[in-house]
Amino acid sequence: MGPAMNVSLDRAYWLGLLVSVVLPVLVGLVTTRVTHAGTKAVLLLALSGLNGFLVELAAPGPGWDAGTAAVLALVSFATGVLMHFGLWKPAGVSAKAQASLITSRSQPRGA
Repeated sequence: MGPAMNVSLDRAYWLGLLVSVVLPVLVGLVTTRVTHAGTKAVLLLALSGLNGFLVELAAPGPGWDAGTAAVLALVSFATGVLMHFGLWKPAGVSAKAQASLITSRSQPRGA
């Protein structure tokens, strides 16, 4: 494996890690505050799985390895959960993301 291939491989993994960091915010953008936490977790798991498999697909090499893709998906999910509870939620980013795409507002009483 030459130096150029290592740089490309590193780029794919770093990009996958960056996506993992912002996945909880993406989940917040596409769900509402009343969406069940389990539904949000399943959505995060699905997006993390997609991220892991795409990173393995994008990484240069002789072939695609399902085991590596599964490990990358697990790392992506763990990173997303840690980012949500460790940074995004305490900083209020999750709540702001969910409030930003609310399309229907309830009518004020008496209106």
